[in-house]
Amino acid sequence: MKVLLDTHSFLWFVLDDPKLSATARQVIESGANEICISPAGFWEIAIKVSLGRYHLNTTFETFWSTAIQKNDVTVVPIEVGHVARLVSMPFHHKDPFDRLLVAQAMAEQIPLVSVESRLDA
Repeated sequence: MKVLLDTHSFLWFVLDDPKLSATARQVIESGANEICISPAGFWEIAIKVSLGRYHLNTTFETFWSTAIQKNDVTVVPIEVGHVARLVSMPFHHKDPFDRLLVAQAMAEQIPLVSVESRLDA
């Protein structure tokens, strides 16, 4: 089964952060699942790094390319059909990155692994 990780879930997994729930870790580590991420996550972290709100121990590009390759992660490109979903989505959540992730998960018909319970709506 394919699953799409939100930015926090992906970061907590690759950084072995205990904030990641045991259930999420089990889904991610299961060899039966194809783990996917969105370029929206790259964008979100790039903004946080540039604002000094998040720090990486290596360059931005090295961090992402290593994390993706080492964990055999599939990057789901952002397509027009994904963004088109945003037009009709209710505003349960106003964060543009989270909204795009939800739209991608809906368009691809895959579950979204997220720490944000508000996204369940």
